[in-house]
Amino acid sequence: MPVSLFICPLCQSPMQPAADTWRCDGSLHPKNTSHPFDVARQGYVNLLPVQQKKSKAPGDSQESINARKRFLNHGHYGPLQNLISQKMAALLSKSEAIEEQDTQSVNWLDIGCGEGYYMQAMAQLGSGIIDNLLAADISKPALVELAKVSKAAGRLWYQRNNTNAAKTTVIYPLVTSAAHLPLRSHSVTGISSIFSPILPEAFAEVLADDGYLIIAKPDAGHLATMRDALFDDVREHDSDKFLHELAPYFTLMGTDHVSTEMTLSADDLADLMTMTPYAYRARSEKRQALLELSKHAPFNTEAKFVVYILQKKASS
Repeated sequence: MPVSLFICPLCQSPMQPAADTWRCDGSLHPKNTSHPFDVARQGYVNLLPVQQKKSKAPGDSQESINARKRFLNHGHYGPLQNLISQKMAALLSKSEAIEEQDTQSVNWLDIGCGEGYYMQAMAQLGSGIIDNLLAADISKPALVELAKVSKAAGRLWYQRNNTNAAKTTVIYPLVTSAAHLPLRSHSVTGISSIFSPILPEAFAEVLADDGYLIIAKPDAGHLATMRDALFDDVREHDSDKFLHELAPYFTLMGTDHVSTEMTLSADDLADLMTMTPYAYRARSEKRQALLELSKHAPFNTEAKFVVYILQKKASS
């Protein structure tokens, strides 16, 4: 049996995926107890033990997920999606990390993947670039959406044998904590964190030597006109404040900026507010006033993003 990518979130024993139930071998449990994790009918696997939950329903709500799906499907953040995919393709096409990995597969982990807007683009990079996309999020509703789309496209891991493609990228939708990743040490070639948590030690633990980390954050001036309308005191985004935390483990290879002008309908503006922290940080009367204004004329704003490319230091 091949060495598994996955470890049990309860006892850290090796765990093998299967179409119906994932089960660890219990080898690291004091009583050799094997733990089962059922595959949901939509195709995701819940690997988030109750003791790792900070609330009954952690992560993004269904309302936020629905709003983000509608907004992103209109293409507003398309330039960022394209940039991330291009950077991944460029890194992996010349990656020494792939050659030196202790596995023949190229595995990419997307932290805080949500409903999978960016991951679907990653999956279409082309055969031979990525074998396994590991979709990790703490929100079960988000993984339900991602799993359904992936299943319809024939990209779930257990559908691999149903395709005639020599090397097709498959997706593993995992409900899990970014701080307690159910992955074997040094098993992934790259990680992406798109507006999601940044955990230097956890990332370094699962990344192969010389593996890559792509981080996307709002840039200075992101949605400036929208924030001006919603807040009396606007704080600028400090996008690179986390870089010093990554420095012991990663080397910064490059930084890219991308922006896009957006003309938003009232519905798009409402969805944008719902999918961002502005939904609860801004006062209700400010949100309502802005939405009322957008009913009479489209609202103009600019999305600005910064993308960091980092590489794991060999000694980390």
